[in-house]
Amino acid sequence: MTDAPNEATLWARIIVEELAAGGLEAVCIAPGSRSTPLTVAFVQHDEIEVFSHLDERSAAFFALGRGRRTGEPTALVCTSGTAAANFHPAVIEANQARVPLLVLTADRPPELRDSGANQTVDQVKLYGDSVRWYAELPEPRAQRRRVRSLRTTAARALAETRGTPAGPVHLNCPFQKPLEPTEASETVPNSVEDTVAGDGRNGAFVETARGRMGPSTEDCRTIARQLETANRPLIVAGPADPVGYSGGDSPGVDPVPVRRLSRAVDAPVLADPLSGCRFGSQFRASDTNSPICGGYDTYVSKLPTPDTVFRFGASPTSKPLRQYLADSSARQFLVDPAGEWREATFTATDLIAAEPEAVIDAVLDELEVSRGRETTAEDWLEEFETAERTHWRVHEQTIADAKSEADHGPLEGSILSAVFSEAPDPASIFVSNSMPIRDADRFGKPRPAELTVLANRGASGIDGITSTALGVGSATDDPLVLVTGDLAFYHDSNGLLAVDRCDVDATIVVLDNDGGGIFHMLPIEEFDPPFTGQFKTPHGLEFDSLADLYDLEFETVDPAAFPERYRESVRSDGTQVLHVEFDAEASHQRREALAERVRSRL
Repeated sequence: MTDAPNEATLWARIIVEELAAGGLEAVCIAPGSRSTPLTVAFVQHDEIEVFSHLDERSAAFFALGRGRRTGEPTALVCTSGTAAANFHPAVIEANQARVPLLVLTADRPPELRDSGANQTVDQVKLYGDSVRWYAELPEPRAQRRRVRSLRTTAARALAETRGTPAGPVHLNCPFQKPLEPTEASETVPNSVEDTVAGDGRNGAFVETARGRMGPSTEDCRTIARQLETANRPLIVAGPADPVGYSGGDSPGVDPVPVRRLSRAVDAPVLADPLSGCRFGSQFRASDTNSPICGGYDTYVSKLPTPDTVFRFGASPTSKPLRQYLADSSARQFLVDPAGEWREATFTATDLIAAEPEAVIDAVLDELEVSRGRETTAEDWLEEFETAERTHWRVHEQTIADAKSEADHGPLEGSILSAVFSEAPDPASIFVSNSMPIRDADRFGKPRPAELTVLANRGASGIDGITSTALGVGSATDDPLVLVTGDLAFYHDSNGLLAVDRCDVDATIVVLDNDGGGIFHMLPIEEFDPPFTGQFKTPHGLEFDSLADLYDLEFETVDPAAFPERYRESVRSDGTQVLHVEFDAEASHQRREALAERVRSRL
């Protein structure tokens, strides 16, 4: 450590060594001059994987994707000026979605601020309240106290990304020239050398031990009594946080104890596709009572409301489900590990600040020592089982009908149906916002395959979708599938460079309805103009040229042939873009007609 040729290089090497000691495994770096010391230090460190990106926004979303898949932070490095501003959208998403992320922005020396100096902007607390913690690193000086401060701050920053809730942390890093590893006249004093080397400490300079919030016995006893005496108990599994509470390699709560709880109290589980509970090993249990439901978006409004609800995860993707819960007068237990309020209808009655898995385990313990259920809920369960069967039968018949010439054309949701039903086991599936995630919610049929389904539902934007998905793929050996709309695909076309530069293979499914198809769901559709020009915004782009630019295999696929081409792609090497065209207005009408058909049969 003490052989660094100048103070800037020394400073960066200390930072990187400290982050590696704390467990950092990967960094995304965008090119720039002021960040040279950090770039060189990361590249020279054998224990940290480096992903090089030309575009800062793409780099940030790529790092976000890695954090979303692993639950561990990836670092971001950029130069000073507007480069740091391009990290901001991903920082916002990481904050809203509780994704660990460590942002290192290089900066000019403080004396150059407000001086008109080139490429100098105010980077102090640049991301505002969107970060868990902010610190400005001390300027590089070979002084014992300053070096200890640097090490302590770097260790604390990494630990803060993994806090409760997890999220982004920003370190602003001012550097004086020389920035390159060139020799300088200054030397490290003998009194400082030990501190530069870590003062003989093993591991991180400062170890942060975090306790986990557990539920009180009284609270769990209350929940258990409420669930077991309810006539219509319900479990709602919302989108999962990236950090798996079970300590496994997938996001969210372990679905097996969730299934045990549902069986113990005869409660259906309405499992969001992003919850970690709709797909997986819980289906392999021999006891099959108490359904795990995935089709509720079409039918839940027709069912009786629950009298007790146990909820965990973020707010459900399904608007009908959110409204169904809002219309209920039930006691609703909302479990959140950070004790934060994530329920925008404001109808939950109890906020339990504890880890969902710990609460479930404790409630199960309480149920085991109880005298058993005082009521039965056979009719309640049968209503959900019948509705779920009806949804999938109507859905499957609609897909079959869509292949006939007499029908009104292909069903856009059939693509999402095939994505989930034909995905290999295991697989990582990343779904874009707008219509793809809604179709994933409605058409993603529960199955026992280990599918890790992810999306950027924190701020729910369509920016950075491709980059986030490729970041997910870089963090796992599972086959990667990205399902995206045409506008999101266009919006993050720069992110496709990571396919080659970061060595990520994927099956990219582009649902092309020539503009913002989701706006057909809004009342503004009735007002044209300005609907077509300012909301739907048809673009007329031909995406095959984009695939040529990035040397990707591209094919426009007939919807009827999609399942076969999809199966071939996910089992093939390389990256294939499967482009499927739909009419947005017709697709919207088909979705509504299918939902009405399900409801009419209940």
